[in-house]
Amino acid sequence: MTIQVSAGTGSGPTKLSAFDAALNAAGVANYNLIRLSSIVPPKSKIIVNEGVAAKPVGHWGDKLYVVMAEMRVDAHNAEAWAGVGWVQDKKTGKGLFVEHEGLSESTVKRDIEQSLEALMATRNVNFGPITMKVVGRTCAHEPVCALVVAAFQATGWKTGLRKLS
Repeated sequence: MTIQVSAGTGSGPTKLSAFDAALNAAGVANYNLIRLSSIVPPKSKIIVNEGVAAKPVGHWGDKLYVVMAEMRVDAHNAEAWAGVGWVQDKKTGKGLFVEHEGLSESTVKRDIEQSLEALMATRNVNFGPITMKVVGRTCAHEPVCALVVAAFQATGWKTGLRKLS
C-alpha cells in the first residue's frame, strides 16, 4: 500500500469554505473522507508530496481513507497549524501515525513528538526516527484552514446496499 501525505491551506468567507479550499490544495476535495486512527499497515510505503497535491486513485465521490489534521480560525492575526507525524519500521513497513492541530507550529510539532513517543512506549516498540509534515497559515481578512492529510486508498460505493428510509 502507498500512503500519500500532502498538505494544503485555504481561505474563504466561512471556516467551512476555508476547509474546502485546503482540501482542494491537498488534492482530496472531491472524496468522502473517512478518518482512520493511527496504525500504518505492514508493507506500506509513505510518500510525502512536497508542493503538489495528492493524487489518490479513485473517482469523484469515492470513499477515501485518511489520517488528517485540520485547524480552522477566523480571528484576525490568529494562526492555524496542522500536522501529521509518523514512525515506520524500515524492515516490515508497519508503523504509527498521529495528527495534531494548534495555534502555533511549535505546539503542533511538540505534540506530534510526544504522542508518537508515547504510542511506541505503550506498544513497547521503537520504529525509529519521527517524521512529520506540518503546515500553517495566519488569518488576515477572512477565515483560514491548515490541513495535512495521509491518504491511504479510495474505494467506490457498492450497489445493492439497503437504503435508509
